[in-house]
Amino acid sequence: MVNYEQLKSAHAGILDDMTLEMKASNLDSSDNLSKLSACVKCGFCLPTCPTYLLWGNEMDSPRGRIQLMRAVEEGRAPIGDTVIRHLDRCVGCMACVTACPSGVDYTQLLESFREQIGQSPQRSVADRLWRRLLFAVLPYPRRLRLMKVPLASYRGIWSLLERLSVLQRFPRWSTALADLGCSISLDGFTGSWPKQIPAVGVSRAKTGLLTGCVQRVFFDRVNRATVRTLTAEGCEVVIPSQQGCCGALSWHAGLNDQARRLARSVIESFERSNVDHVVTNVAGCGSVMKTYGKLFEGDGKWATRAQAFSRKVKDISEVMSDLTPTRARRHPLDLRVAYHDPCHLLHGQALRDQPRLLLASIPNLNILPIPEENVCCGSGGAYNLLQPVAAAALGDRKIEQLRTVNADIVATSNAGCLLQIQAAGRRATHEPPVLHPIQLLDASIRGLSVNELLH
Repeated sequence: MVNYEQLKSAHAGILDDMTLEMKASNLDSSDNLSKLSACVKCGFCLPTCPTYLLWGNEMDSPRGRIQLMRAVEEGRAPIGDTVIRHLDRCVGCMACVTACPSGVDYTQLLESFREQIGQSPQRSVADRLWRRLLFAVLPYPRRLRLMKVPLASYRGIWSLLERLSVLQRFPRWSTALADLGCSISLDGFTGSWPKQIPAVGVSRAKTGLLTGCVQRVFFDRVNRATVRTLTAEGCEVVIPSQQGCCGALSWHAGLNDQARRLARSVIESFERSNVDHVVTNVAGCGSVMKTYGKLFEGDGKWATRAQAFSRKVKDISEVMSDLTPTRARRHPLDLRVAYHDPCHLLHGQALRDQPRLLLASIPNLNILPIPEENVCCGSGGAYNLLQPVAAAALGDRKIEQLRTVNADIVATSNAGCLLQIQAAGRRATHEPPVLHPIQLLDASIRGLSVNELLH
């Protein structure tokens, strides 16, 4: 039920806050208004929205945020503290887009507004500096790799502070950094890759692999499992050395200029490789790479190249579904596996069955349904570093749901979700192993035991 008095009161508060002039939308205003007006306030989005489920606040629901954006577009409100706060709290999970019977393009509306508010002077100096630091490091694998040892050391310092009961004196983002440090493995520290890996047997496809930024540095084992599985199934794998971050983290945060620079580099590196498909094992990367056309909308030269590139992008679960008949023998793994749907795979790419089919191809593996399987875990790109309180609450909610099914392993297809669920498990002192589905398939093909898989 809509609390219209709360909505009216919030709008009034915004109107009183005239500290910042309204900026023009990067889309045509009439186009934005048309999309905003498509919302009929039916409420189908509410039970799917993670922040609304957390707080029950209308302004932290898609419907409430749309009303805020509409007030800005109609000139009834500036982009002030209230607008920025509620739009920042959105995880960007896209569950509302899937649920909406009117087809409201909430994601594109949010992206439009986030581009305006990304480095708004309305933010505190500390907030702007933190954002600048994050996006000067996260999308750049070499810089991120240099942070591995300090972050791994940071977790030890944090454990000491925890024992001394002084953590409450530190900002919440520092807790998020500690969680990140606890997830770091120094395996694959050098991050070196051959440019080309031949298929086992006769090649039936030439696939390019996006090694990513966070994935390359923190989840090197997932990339290596992906390469082994593709080659075992007859795919030649090409890994362009000049590739970098795909731009997803920047785009999610409204830093579109940075996202476009990164995307151009990725497009160029794979164009030179002449591959049949560009494979990704990170849901967030795949979702953005498949919609590069939107990122370069209005740029005649790059829009065409971006669209051609996007048509080649496939999640690893899609590729494995297409590779029939299978070549590599699957050995049994006696495991109960809870699969968590990453939002950017389920809603962003409409891929629900493919990762489950990948897991189902492993003999003796039992896939367990989980409560609230369509609800976000709170990762959302860099959301867990920018909104650590909300992200931790959503992660804790997710781990409680996972605990109810008593799984041996949690599987999920996104680097951010892997980090988020691992961190929530540590807080709950219930830390099930969290792996990518391709790691399970790789173990099955290699004939590893459960003990070898987990260690």
